[in-house]
Amino acid sequence: MKRLALIAAALLAACSQSPDTLVFHADSNPATLAEWNVLDIRQGHLVPSGGSIVYEVSAPLFTDYAHKLRTVHTPGAAPVRADGSLDYAVGTVISKTFYYPTDENGVVRTADVGGDAIDLASHRLIETRLMVLRDTGWEPVSYVWNEDETEARLKRTGAVVPLTLSGTDFAYVVPNENQCAGCHASDMTTKDLHPLGATAPQFVDRSRMVVAGVMRPDAFEAQADYRDASLPLNTRARSYLAGNCAHCHNPVGPADTSGLDLSLSAEVGPEMGRCKPPIAAGSGTGGHKFSIVPGDPDASILTYRLASTDPGSMMPELGRGLAHAEGVALIRAWIAEMDGDCGA
Repeated sequence: MKRLALIAAALLAACSQSPDTLVFHADSNPATLAEWNVLDIRQGHLVPSGGSIVYEVSAPLFTDYAHKLRTVHTPGAAPVRADGSLDYAVGTVISKTFYYPTDENGVVRTADVGGDAIDLASHRLIETRLMVLRDTGWEPVSYVWNEDETEARLKRTGAVVPLTLSGTDFAYVVPNENQCAGCHASDMTTKDLHPLGATAPQFVDRSRMVVAGVMRPDAFEAQADYRDASLPLNTRARSYLAGNCAHCHNPVGPADTSGLDLSLSAEVGPEMGRCKPPIAAGSGTGGHKFSIVPGDPDASILTYRLASTDPGSMMPELGRGLAHAEGVALIRAWIAEMDGDCGA
Protein backbone atom coordinates (compact mmCIF):
# COMPACT_ATOMS: atom_id res chain seq x y z
CA MET A 1 0.00 0.00 0.00
CA LYS A 2 2.76 2.43 0.93
CA ARG A 3 4.66 1.74 -2.32
CA LEU A 4 1.49 2.29 -4.39
CA ALA A 5 0.85 5.57 -2.58
CA LEU A 6 4.42 6.69 -3.30
CA ILE A 7 4.06 5.84 -6.99
CA ALA A 8 0.81 7.82 -7.15
CA ALA A 9 2.46 10.78 -5.42
CA ALA A 10 5.39 10.66 -7.84
CA LEU A 11 3.05 10.63 -10.83
CA LEU A 12 1.11 13.55 -9.41
CA ALA A 13 4.33 15.50 -8.89
CA ALA A 14 5.52 14.71 -12.40
CA CYS A 15 2.26 15.96 -13.91
CA SER A 16 2.09 19.17 -11.89
CA GLN A 17 3.39 22.34 -13.46
CA SER A 18 3.84 24.41 -10.28
CA PRO A 19 6.91 26.67 -10.41
CA ASP A 20 9.90 25.66 -8.33
CA THR A 21 9.58 28.64 -6.00
CA LEU A 22 8.72 28.80 -2.33
CA VAL A 23 5.23 30.04 -1.49
CA PHE A 24 5.52 32.36 1.50
CA HIS A 25 2.40 32.66 3.65
CA ALA A 26 2.78 36.00 5.39
CA ASP A 27 -0.29 35.92 7.61
CA SER A 28 -1.48 32.36 8.21
CA ASN A 29 -0.38 28.74 8.18
CA PRO A 30 -1.92 26.54 5.46
CA ALA A 31 -3.37 23.14 6.29
CA THR A 32 -0.73 21.15 4.43
CA LEU A 33 3.04 21.36 4.10
CA ALA A 34 2.78 21.10 0.30
CA GLU A 35 1.24 24.57 0.17
CA TRP A 36 4.59 26.09 1.18
CA ASN A 37 6.48 24.29 -1.62
CA VAL A 38 9.48 23.91 0.70
CA LEU A 39 9.76 20.18 0.01
CA ASP A 40 8.54 17.94 -2.79
CA ILE A 41 8.18 14.21 -3.52
CA ARG A 42 10.01 13.33 -6.72
CA GLN A 43 10.70 9.80 -7.97
CA GLY A 44 10.04 8.34 -4.53
CA HIS A 45 12.27 10.78 -2.67
CA LEU A 46 11.54 13.76 -0.46
CA VAL A 47 13.70 16.59 -1.79
CA PRO A 48 14.08 20.34 -1.18
CA SER A 49 11.97 22.52 -3.40
CA GLY A 50 11.27 26.19 -3.93
CA GLY A 51 14.93 27.16 -3.97
CA SER A 52 15.58 25.79 -0.46
CA ILE A 53 19.18 24.85 0.42
CA VAL A 54 20.04 21.75 2.46
CA TYR A 55 22.37 22.35 5.40
CA GLU A 56 23.85 20.32 8.25
CA VAL A 57 24.85 21.35 11.76
CA SER A 58 27.99 20.63 13.77
CA ALA A 59 26.30 19.96 17.12
CA PRO A 60 22.83 18.50 16.44
CA LEU A 61 20.08 18.39 19.02
CA PHE A 62 19.25 14.80 20.01
CA THR A 63 15.68 13.78 19.16
CA ASP A 64 15.18 10.07 19.91
CA TYR A 65 17.74 9.04 17.27
CA ALA A 66 15.65 10.60 14.47
CA HIS A 67 17.49 11.59 11.31
CA LYS A 68 16.93 15.14 10.08
CA LEU A 69 16.79 16.83 6.69
CA ARG A 70 17.32 20.57 7.20
CA THR A 71 16.66 23.29 4.64
CA VAL A 72 16.76 27.07 4.58
CA HIS A 73 15.26 29.52 2.11
CA THR A 74 15.86 33.24 2.47
CA PRO A 75 15.12 36.18 0.15
CA GLY A 76 18.57 37.68 0.74
CA ALA A 77 21.94 36.95 2.30
CA ALA A 78 22.07 37.46 6.06
CA PRO A 79 24.97 39.12 7.90
CA VAL A 80 26.34 37.45 11.02
CA ARG A 81 25.54 39.12 14.33
CA ALA A 82 28.01 39.26 17.22
CA ASP A 83 26.44 36.20 18.88
CA GLY A 84 26.70 34.11 15.71
CA SER A 85 23.03 34.32 14.80
CA LEU A 86 22.11 35.47 11.32
CA ASP A 87 20.12 38.58 10.48
CA TYR A 88 17.65 36.82 8.20
CA ALA A 89 15.21 38.77 6.03
CA VAL A 90 11.44 38.58 6.39
CA GLY A 91 10.26 35.77 4.12
CA THR A 92 12.84 33.26 5.36
CA VAL A 93 11.58 29.70 5.88
CA ILE A 94 13.69 27.10 7.69
CA SER A 95 12.54 23.47 7.66
CA LYS A 96 13.57 20.38 9.59
CA THR A 97 12.12 16.99 8.64
CA PHE A 98 12.40 14.16 11.19
CA TYR A 99 12.56 10.62 9.84
CA TYR A 100 13.89 7.10 10.50
CA PRO A 101 15.36 4.28 8.40
CA THR A 102 13.07 1.24 8.39
CA ASP A 103 13.16 -2.54 8.18
CA GLU A 104 10.46 -5.21 8.38
CA ASN A 105 10.11 -4.69 12.15
CA GLY A 106 9.72 -0.92 12.22
CA VAL A 107 12.11 2.00 12.45
CA VAL A 108 15.78 1.32 13.15
CA ARG A 109 18.58 3.15 14.90
CA THR A 110 21.46 4.08 12.60
CA ALA A 111 23.92 6.95 12.32
CA ASP A 112 22.57 10.01 10.54
CA VAL A 113 24.93 10.55 7.61
CA GLY A 114 23.04 13.49 6.15
CA GLY A 115 22.21 13.91 2.48
CA ASP A 116 20.05 16.02 0.21
CA ALA A 117 17.09 13.64 -0.18
CA ILE A 118 15.11 10.97 1.71
CA ASP A 119 14.32 7.65 0.00
CA LEU A 120 10.72 7.04 1.04
CA ALA A 121 10.84 3.32 0.25
CA SER A 122 13.34 2.73 3.06
CA HIS A 123 12.53 5.53 5.50
CA ARG A 124 9.56 6.66 7.58
CA LEU A 125 8.72 10.35 7.68
CA ILE A 126 7.43 11.59 11.04
CA GLU A 127 7.13 15.38 10.99
CA THR A 128 8.40 18.54 9.36
CA ARG A 129 8.85 21.66 11.49
CA LEU A 130 9.09 25.12 9.98
CA MET A 131 10.47 28.34 11.41
CA VAL A 132 8.90 31.19 9.45
CA LEU A 133 10.11 34.80 9.66
CA ARG A 134 7.16 37.16 9.28
CA ASP A 135 6.86 40.89 9.94
CA THR A 136 5.94 40.04 13.53
CA GLY A 137 9.00 37.81 14.06
CA TRP A 138 9.79 34.10 13.92
CA GLU A 139 6.88 31.66 14.21
CA PRO A 140 7.05 27.84 14.59
CA VAL A 141 4.79 25.60 12.49
CA SER A 142 4.57 21.77 12.72
CA TYR A 143 3.28 19.32 10.12
CA VAL A 144 2.83 15.58 10.74
CA TRP A 145 3.18 13.07 7.88
CA ASN A 146 0.59 10.38 7.23
CA GLU A 147 1.70 6.73 7.19
CA ASP A 148 1.56 6.60 3.38
CA GLU A 149 4.06 9.50 3.29
CA THR A 150 1.97 11.39 0.75
CA GLU A 151 0.94 14.36 2.87
CA ALA A 152 1.93 16.30 5.99
CA ARG A 153 -0.84 18.18 7.81
CA LEU A 154 -0.72 21.09 10.23
CA LYS A 155 -0.74 20.08 13.93
CA ARG A 156 -0.97 23.08 16.24
CA THR A 157 -1.55 20.95 19.33
CA GLY A 158 1.23 18.47 18.63
CA ALA A 159 0.89 14.72 18.28
CA VAL A 160 2.08 11.39 19.69
CA VAL A 161 3.44 8.80 17.24
CA PRO A 162 3.95 5.27 18.67
CA LEU A 163 7.16 3.74 17.27
CA THR A 164 9.30 0.65 17.71
CA LEU A 165 12.94 1.64 17.37
CA SER A 166 15.26 -1.35 16.93
CA GLY A 167 13.01 -3.41 19.22
CA THR A 168 12.29 -0.66 21.77
CA ASP A 169 8.73 0.69 21.96
CA PHE A 170 8.41 4.39 22.71
CA ALA A 171 6.19 7.37 21.99
CA TYR A 172 7.63 9.98 19.65
CA VAL A 173 6.16 13.34 20.71
CA VAL A 174 5.58 16.15 18.22
CA PRO A 175 5.65 19.38 20.26
CA ASN A 176 2.77 21.83 20.29
CA GLU A 177 3.23 25.49 19.41
CA ASN A 178 3.83 26.56 23.02
CA GLN A 179 6.51 23.90 23.50
CA CYS A 180 8.26 25.02 20.31
CA ALA A 181 8.29 28.56 21.63
CA GLY A 182 9.62 27.34 24.97
CA CYS A 183 12.87 26.22 23.34
CA HIS A 184 13.21 28.81 20.60
CA ALA A 185 12.77 31.74 23.00
CA SER A 186 16.23 31.36 24.51
CA ASP A 187 16.25 34.94 25.82
CA MET A 188 13.47 35.49 28.34
CA THR A 189 14.28 39.21 28.48
CA THR A 190 12.91 39.75 24.97
CA LYS A 191 11.02 36.43 24.60
CA ASP A 192 11.69 36.66 20.88
CA LEU A 193 11.87 33.37 19.01
CA HIS A 194 14.81 32.56 16.75
CA PRO A 195 16.40 29.56 14.98
CA LEU A 196 18.68 27.33 17.07
CA GLY A 197 20.53 25.39 14.37
CA ALA A 198 20.64 27.68 11.35
CA THR A 199 23.37 29.91 12.78
CA ALA A 200 26.85 30.74 11.53
CA PRO A 201 28.76 28.62 14.12
CA GLN A 202 26.54 25.59 13.46
CA PHE A 203 26.76 25.40 9.66
CA VAL A 204 29.03 22.49 8.73
CA ASP A 205 29.91 23.94 5.31
CA ARG A 206 29.63 27.70 5.64
CA SER A 207 31.22 28.26 2.22
CA ARG A 208 28.21 26.47 0.72
CA MET A 209 25.89 28.86 2.54
CA VAL A 210 27.84 31.83 1.20
CA VAL A 211 27.83 30.51 -2.36
CA ALA A 212 24.10 29.78 -2.09
CA GLY A 213 23.47 33.34 -0.98
CA VAL A 214 22.15 32.36 2.45
CA MET A 215 24.96 33.87 4.50
CA ARG A 216 27.33 36.75 3.91
CA PRO A 217 31.02 35.79 4.26
CA ASP A 218 31.50 37.14 7.79
CA ALA A 219 34.15 35.37 9.86
CA PHE A 220 32.88 33.44 12.87
CA GLU A 221 34.39 30.50 14.76
CA ALA A 222 32.68 27.21 13.98
CA GLN A 223 31.17 25.08 16.71
CA ALA A 224 32.81 21.66 17.17
CA ASP A 225 31.26 18.37 16.08
CA TYR A 226 30.87 16.49 19.36
CA ARG A 227 30.69 13.18 17.43
CA ASP A 228 34.30 13.59 16.23
CA ALA A 229 36.36 11.38 18.55
CA SER A 230 39.60 12.97 17.31
CA LEU A 231 38.75 16.25 19.04
CA PRO A 232 39.65 16.99 22.69
CA LEU A 233 37.14 15.60 25.16
CA ASN A 234 36.48 19.02 26.72
CA THR A 235 35.76 20.53 23.29
CA ARG A 236 33.31 17.76 22.42
CA ALA A 237 31.50 17.85 25.76
CA ARG A 238 31.13 21.62 25.76
CA SER A 239 29.79 21.53 22.22
CA TYR A 240 27.29 18.82 23.14
CA LEU A 241 25.96 20.79 26.10
CA ALA A 242 25.80 23.98 24.02
CA GLY A 243 23.87 22.25 21.25
CA ASN A 244 21.47 20.32 23.48
CA CYS A 245 21.05 22.37 26.64
CA ALA A 246 22.22 25.98 26.34
CA HIS A 247 19.09 27.28 24.58
CA CYS A 248 17.46 27.00 28.03
CA HIS A 249 20.46 26.94 30.37
CA ASN A 250 22.01 30.36 29.78
CA PRO A 251 21.93 33.53 31.91
CA VAL A 252 18.75 34.85 30.24
CA GLY A 253 17.19 31.55 29.12
CA PRO A 254 13.97 29.80 30.20
CA ALA A 255 15.96 27.83 32.81
CA ASP A 256 17.75 30.87 34.25
CA THR A 257 16.30 30.09 37.71
CA SER A 258 18.54 27.02 37.84
CA GLY A 259 21.62 29.24 37.92
CA LEU A 260 23.23 26.84 35.44
CA ASP A 261 24.96 28.18 32.32
CA LEU A 262 25.83 25.51 29.73
CA SER A 263 26.69 27.85 26.86
CA LEU A 264 30.11 27.81 25.22
CA SER A 265 31.05 31.11 26.83
CA ALA A 266 30.56 29.83 30.40
CA GLU A 267 33.58 29.07 32.58
CA VAL A 268 33.93 25.49 33.84
CA GLY A 269 33.19 26.53 37.40
CA PRO A 270 30.12 26.89 39.62
CA GLU A 271 28.14 28.69 36.90
CA MET A 272 28.54 25.62 34.72
CA GLY A 273 27.65 23.24 37.53
CA ARG A 274 31.02 22.32 39.06
CA CYS A 275 30.30 21.68 42.77
CA LYS A 276 27.11 23.70 42.37
CA PRO A 277 24.14 22.64 44.55
CA PRO A 278 20.73 22.63 42.84
CA ILE A 279 18.48 25.68 43.08
CA ALA A 280 15.25 24.68 41.34
CA ALA A 281 15.64 21.02 40.37
CA GLY A 282 13.25 19.59 42.99
CA SER A 283 13.02 15.80 42.80
CA GLY A 284 15.03 15.90 39.56
CA THR A 285 18.32 15.70 41.48
CA GLY A 286 18.00 11.97 42.06
CA GLY A 287 19.28 12.61 45.57
CA HIS A 288 22.61 14.00 44.31
CA LYS A 289 24.14 17.10 45.90
CA PHE A 290 25.93 18.83 43.02
CA SER A 291 25.37 19.37 39.30
CA ILE A 292 28.93 18.22 38.55
CA VAL A 293 31.16 16.34 40.97
CA PRO A 294 34.69 16.35 39.45
CA GLY A 295 35.89 12.81 38.81
CA ASP A 296 32.55 11.25 39.77
CA PRO A 297 29.85 11.19 37.07
CA ASP A 298 27.73 8.79 39.13
CA ALA A 299 27.34 11.45 41.83
CA SER A 300 26.57 14.26 39.37
CA ILE A 301 23.07 15.60 38.77
CA LEU A 302 23.97 16.45 35.17
CA THR A 303 24.61 12.86 34.11
CA TYR A 304 21.65 11.60 36.14
CA ARG A 305 19.23 13.89 34.36
CA LEU A 306 20.69 13.28 30.90
CA ALA A 307 20.35 9.51 31.41
CA SER A 308 16.85 9.65 32.89
CA THR A 309 13.63 9.04 30.94
CA ASP A 310 11.43 10.00 33.90
CA PRO A 311 9.42 13.09 32.79
CA GLY A 312 10.01 14.65 36.21
CA SER A 313 13.78 14.28 36.04
CA MET A 314 15.03 14.05 32.48
CA MET A 315 16.86 16.82 30.68
CA PRO A 316 16.20 18.10 28.14
CA GLU A 317 12.61 17.78 29.32
CA LEU A 318 11.17 18.28 25.82
CA GLY A 319 11.98 16.67 22.49
CA ARG A 320 12.93 13.20 23.64
CA GLY A 321 11.47 10.04 25.18
CA LEU A 322 14.72 8.05 25.02
CA ALA A 323 18.11 8.69 26.55
CA HIS A 324 20.97 9.58 24.23
CA ALA A 325 23.42 6.83 25.19
CA GLU A 326 26.34 8.32 23.25
CA GLY A 327 25.75 11.79 24.66
CA VAL A 328 25.51 10.48 28.23
CA ALA A 329 28.74 8.51 27.73
CA LEU A 330 30.49 11.64 26.45
CA ILE A 331 29.47 13.76 29.44
CA ARG A 332 30.34 10.94 31.86
CA ALA A 333 33.83 10.68 30.38
CA TRP A 334 34.25 14.48 30.56
CA ILE A 335 33.29 14.62 34.23
CA ALA A 336 35.40 11.55 35.05
CA GLU A 337 38.52 13.33 33.76
CA MET A 338 37.94 16.49 35.84
CA ASP A 339 40.42 17.16 38.65
CA GLY A 340 39.48 18.21 42.17
CA ASP A 341 36.52 17.50 44.41
CA CYS A 342 33.63 19.25 46.12
CA GLY A 343 35.00 18.90 49.64
CA ALA A 344 33.32 17.18 52.53
